[in-house]
Amino acid sequence: MSKNGFGLLPKLENTVEMARSLAISEDRKQILKVLVEYIQSKADAGDAADLNFICTHNSRRSQFSQIWAQTAADCFGVSAHCFSGGVEVTAFNERAVDSIKRSGFRVTKKGEENPTYFIFHSDDAEPIAAFSKLFDDPINRTDRFAAVMTCAHADENCPFIPGAESRIPVRYEDPKAFDDTPEEAEKYDERSMQIAAEMFYVFSQIAIVGS
Repeated sequence: MSKNGFGLLPKLENTVEMARSLAISEDRKQILKVLVEYIQSKADAGDAADLNFICTHNSRRSQFSQIWAQTAADCFGVSAHCFSGGVEVTAFNERAVDSIKRSGFRVTKKGEENPTYFIFHSDDAEPIAAFSKLFDDPINRTDRFAAVMTCAHADENCPFIPGAESRIPVRYEDPKAFDDTPEEAEKYDERSMQIAAEMFYVFSQIAIVGS
């Protein structure tokens, strides 16, 4: 399905096919429309879309969003740089990392306390570096980006994101509520799949100039 000449890792390709078969409600499509329009405006201008997915701890939903958005952008050949951040530094939660692995991403790890995970969706592309950080960490874009608010707490408690030219709420329920329960893995995978479905929907809507 890639327009860039690379193929997704085999298990991941199957996961993406399942995600793309999930229904997205009209209410969610209206929420996602603002993100689609922002990315399209960048594509029309011949620019890359810089997206910073923000959640309080940058440990679960914002990481899922960064990883799936970058994967979708790469698959559809849309020029985009996807980042993530929070308002507190914790760590990329190991339960979320395990869910990403179950989806078929290849993951390597460097460090211990707040490790950096390198997430591979393909044998032919650079990995996505994922670790918990503040939204204004030097690794992230500091101006002319869209702040995509993935949780209610960060959305409501960060009324101003310096450098953002657009602020787009795309909130998700936190799978943390199911930590240490029999439903833990199922609920993390469910949230990851929802985010995958919506990010693939978003990037499928982008018309690339000259393509």
